[in-house]
Amino acid sequence: MATDTQIQHAARELAGGGLVAIPTETVYGLAADANNDEAVSKIFTTKGRPADHPLIVHVVNAQAVQHFAQNLPPFAALLMQAFWPGPLTLIVSRRTGVAVGATAGQGSVGVRCPAHPVAQALLQHCQTLGVWGLAAPSANPFGRISPTTSAHVRADFGQALTVLEGGPCAVGIESTIVDCSRGHPVLLRPGVVSVPDLERVLGQRVWRDYETLPSDGQTQAAPKASGTLASHYAPRARLYCLPLDELLALLQDANPQGPVALYTFDRPAGLPPYVQWVAMPRDPVACAQTLFSQLRAFDVPGVHAIWVQCPPNTSLWEGVRDRLGRASAIPGHSSS
Repeated sequence: MATDTQIQHAARELAGGGLVAIPTETVYGLAADANNDEAVSKIFTTKGRPADHPLIVHVVNAQAVQHFAQNLPPFAALLMQAFWPGPLTLIVSRRTGVAVGATAGQGSVGVRCPAHPVAQALLQHCQTLGVWGLAAPSANPFGRISPTTSAHVRADFGQALTVLEGGPCAVGIESTIVDCSRGHPVLLRPGVVSVPDLERVLGQRVWRDYETLPSDGQTQAAPKASGTLASHYAPRARLYCLPLDELLALLQDANPQGPVALYTFDRPAGLPPYVQWVAMPRDPVACAQTLFSQLRAFDVPGVHAIWVQCPPNTSLWEGVRDRLGRASAIPGHSSS
């Protein structure tokens, strides 16, 4: 775990316009001062990320949101109180003149308060140096598998980048994203904070991004948000996420060009020698925690494809299903 001396050094790097990879409970992030557009531009360049794809701003607490946001609706405050610090990002109206580069110039900003103790300590040190929030997408090349250990970050970016050690990420997939900028709560990206969790706190419906909001809602278009492209989180090997019966049919009929990784709840009988099987955890929390690490372990030279059993279609599995759907999407296609 990073020491306080290392955390203070990282805070000074960030205040000076540098990049630092930081642990959160979801995934490791590639962080810069959210109000330093030049520093933020280094994130886009380092990741190979499109400049119009906004970043999430990480803050130390709900009070720090006031530096970046305005006109917060009451339901946004309820969600902060219930789920922060934690794996929930809220899209809210942005104050003029702040985090312009991090938001790709949108009138909204995504804000999150991470629960990881190293991230919390770093944000506290940063605030004493005048850095009110850190823009921090996942610390990996754009569109590829997110990192959940410091070793993943170093494998992607080498030793030159400062990486704060925080151990394996406890959640393992990115935060749930709820748009609070249009008068009603709208789910933009599922995560371990589920729709039923949100609705219990709010006492009202959480809408989906493909639904038409009620007429009393505001009419502006849905904001762009991090990690919501159809193709994302992808290994280099082609990933197929299919129902078990379709996977079993593939095992009978396929003639692959190389080894195949298989990720299912139970080991199918009579596996051919070209198949490398690993058991998928039956608990959705455990599966989310290890998902990206397992996909990285599968995605080694020589593996021709990764075949994954599609998890149950329930709210508890929605975050994992979302990541697998995007990881199996073909870049350039409109759906996952």
